[in-house]
Amino acid sequence: TGDPGARQSQPRLIPPPPAPPTRLQQHNILNKRWHQPSHVITIPSPNASAARPHQAAPPLSRQTTLPRYLREASSQEATSGDERMLLGEEGEGKYHVLLTANNAKYVAWQSRIMYYHYKKVKAANPDSAMGGFTRVLHSGAPDNLMDEIPTVVVNPLPRGMDQGYVVLNRPNAFVQFLRKCDIREDYIFMAEPDHLFMSPVPLWATPTRPAAFPFFYINAKDPKLGPVAQRFNDKGGEIDPIGNSPVIIHKEQLRQLAEPWSELAIKLKRDKEANSVFGWVLEMWAYALAAANLGIRHELHDEFMLQPPWDSSFNSAKSGKRSHIIHYTYGQDYDLRGQFTPGKVGAWHFDKRTYIARAVPKNVPLPPKGTNIVVVKLIEMINEATSNIPGWSR
Repeated sequence: TGDPGARQSQPRLIPPPPAPPTRLQQHNILNKRWHQPSHVITIPSPNASAARPHQAAPPLSRQTTLPRYLREASSQEATSGDERMLLGEEGEGKYHVLLTANNAKYVAWQSRIMYYHYKKVKAANPDSAMGGFTRVLHSGAPDNLMDEIPTVVVNPLPRGMDQGYVVLNRPNAFVQFLRKCDIREDYIFMAEPDHLFMSPVPLWATPTRPAAFPFFYINAKDPKLGPVAQRFNDKGGEIDPIGNSPVIIHKEQLRQLAEPWSELAIKLKRDKEANSVFGWVLEMWAYALAAANLGIRHELHDEFMLQPPWDSSFNSAKSGKRSHIIHYTYGQDYDLRGQFTPGKVGAWHFDKRTYIARAVPKNVPLPPKGTNIVVVKLIEMINEATSNIPGWSR
């Protein structure tokens, strides 16, 4: 057995290559360690040059008693008494885009690109349902984008309450915003920093039925997820396979939903089993469950957005309808022939998480010829925005 020649004469058993990860496995691998707030909501501030002057809205119809943690987070009021800031645009059949964000560089550069394409698409489609835009900044203080993106500042959760899960601030930011502000539009579009508008999203929502994108991993029938979800399903009704973004919802319906959503998100995070099973999408589950508990069902639209690399056509894979948004939460990996390499970093690679501490650079190299056309479009849109936004090095 010590003879090298003898060893060479033995047949070599070469194990088969490992199977590529499933869509859900890669989804979890790419995202489970990153709890950056992908959700962003925007609102014009007094310091924003593009924002119209704030006006006092009618008094609140009732005074809401908030839980202690929400009272603490909302202690610094934007206006006094029962007055609220009035934002947005006149006109029926429109939604106001809200983008929640903190002041992290990772979130800031995505928000700037997102706002660039919102403005471009809105300007090209003046008769669309696209209304005003507001960033809800939940860092508790103004940042250096106040004059570029219409913004309203709200407070983060009390220190330590989010347990390092930054997205937990998102529902709390909505609660504060709805207490401080009112909008002229009847509907709210809850968006995220990594949403790029290709075309106007139609106003699918009604006063009693919001519209949402279906996520395959928010599945109440899953044998692992379902039993945990049912513990928090007070009415035992259907749980829509959704998160809170992208969602178009009537503003009064969101007022009804925001506080239960925020309270349930905190409750789920503090629950050991729920926190473990739901992981980084816990806040999405909180929205889906809070809506179910209020009997709110969503109209599902898979043409809401594309998620490369999984989507490789500009039409929805299920309905065949033209999609409106590119959502770039996943890493993009391709070899030099333009072939997708799931589970393996490709010769050509793009992942927004590469740019945690700095902005994505100008002129990201385009992927190789033959690459998924949605991925090519994504990089073209990012490069267009970074080339045209003043002071991109910020």
